Amino acid sequence: MAAATTSTTDGPPSFAPPAAPAKPRRPLREYLPSIDLRPALVVARRELAGYFATPVATVFIVVFLALAGILTFGVGNFFARGQADLVAFFSFLPWLFLLIVPALTMRLWAEERRLGTIELLLTLPIAPWQAVLGKFLAAWAFCGIALALTFPFWITVNLLGSPENGIILSGYIGAFLVAGAFLAIGSAVSALTRNQVIAFVLAVVVCFLFAAAGTTVVTEFLSSNFPLLAEAARAVSVFERFNGFVRGVVAFRDLVFFASLIAFFLFVNVVVLDHRKAD
Repeated sequence: MAAATTSTTDGPPSFAPPAAPAKPRRPLREYLPSIDLRPALVVARRELAGYFATPVATVFIVVFLALAGILTFGVGNFFARGQADLVAFFSFLPWLFLLIVPALTMRLWAEERRLGTIELLLTLPIAPWQAVLGKFLAAWAFCGIALALTFPFWITVNLLGSPENGIILSGYIGAFLVAGAFLAIGSAVSALTRNQVIAFVLAVVVCFLFAAAGTTVVTEFLSSNFPLLAEAARAVSVFERFNGFVRGVVAFRDLVFFASLIAFFLFVNVVVLDHRKAD
């Protein structure tokens, strides 16, 4: 192909250099870090199947449903109140999670450490974050199943009256997020010890601190003595955020709060496992 020429009236023609070929664009995914979720999903499926391979899952769900029913319809005076709603259910649910979820998470890593299988898990071609995420997703899915089995409560209030179903749905979303937050906390604590009882107690204590931070007693005490701490306590309170969902308000800042809390404690869990892997 002949090169392009240019000419002027005062001299001989000059040759313009050929244009450089355009570089092909690289796909955006090549600039992003490789994140393979498949091993995490394999772990999640194995763990979730393990829950139902023993009677533990059935006992856990039966106890959860029994306590939820007693607290909602008995202690909560559902029929005496004469209102078709699940206010009592959502009022007691976080406190129920405070005890039930640590009982579920205390074996996640403490049992692995006690049996010595954690070393085997860490030698597999799987990153610690994938193992942590897989176990967390399995436990969260299990809690989701238990929570879904309370839907007959929702059906009951619809049979008895005309509740605000949008508010009830919002409450269930908030409850699922609270369960996820407590699971992440409990999982991180479980990785610190091989004793399941210690893992349970520590998880209850840490979850209680995040739960009680926004209660009236705590905030009034802090407001009188440490005003700045009162605002900080409200900001990190799980119950304070959950109350918004119970009122039917799904705020973006509350979603970010729960996502950040879950991500932080899963990160702590990964750091603990990385430290053990280095040893």
